[in-house]
Amino acid sequence: MIFVSFLGHWLKKITISLLLLWGVSVIVFKYFPVPFSAVMLEKQISAALHFNFSYVSKSHWVDTDQISPYMYLAVIAAEDQNFPNHWGFDIEAIQRAYQHNLNNKSSLHGASTLSQQTVKNLWLWNGRSWIRKGIETLMTPVMEVMWSKNRILTVYLNIAEFGEGVFGIEEAALFYFKKHANQLTMNESALLAAVLPNPIKLSVKKPSNYVLKRQSWIVHQMQLLGGKNFLKKHKIYP
Repeated sequence: MIFVSFLGHWLKKITISLLLLWGVSVIVFKYFPVPFSAVMLEKQISAALHFNFSYVSKSHWVDTDQISPYMYLAVIAAEDQNFPNHWGFDIEAIQRAYQHNLNNKSSLHGASTLSQQTVKNLWLWNGRSWIRKGIETLMTPVMEVMWSKNRILTVYLNIAEFGEGVFGIEEAALFYFKKHANQLTMNESALLAAVLPNPIKLSVKKPSNYVLKRQSWIVHQMQLLGGKNFLKKHKIYP
């Protein structure tokens, strides 16, 4: 009983400390660049544990005005077209995914919004887990309240993985196209967005037919949304 009480006491202290640390980071990252994400750290540690010392999680922070507006539009078109309107969760997308998954056990669909993906990439870990999903569900609305839509997407684009060890849009633009993120074209932005569901299996350098078809679909969706006017209308990009 004494041990259980002692353990419970320390678990409570650890939980409160983690919550305070997270709360401070939400405020800090609202204004300051994110130096690295939990997923970057997870991948780096995993590589070291497997004695892969050549692996390096590379990233380079850039602000909104250093990122092409096409890239903002591309990830919205590809991942979360209701992004300007929801408060962190897309209920209709969740319902569609639930109905699909009931009848297609071998091909499960997700319904994570860009906000949820930002929370997962920045503070949590990869993999499917009810524990992680529960924590993500609690953290997402807080971030939505504290940050603007522009800030959420800017952080997302700076920590998203675009290939093995390639994190963030500036690193991706330099690595794949030898140019800065603010110089990306519509087609280049769509190609980068096309690999986001699985940037390790899907390649930007050697895109498969699936990736090229997805790129074409994303470009079409960007046009249907209204192009750059969509971003201005919803105050996502200055």
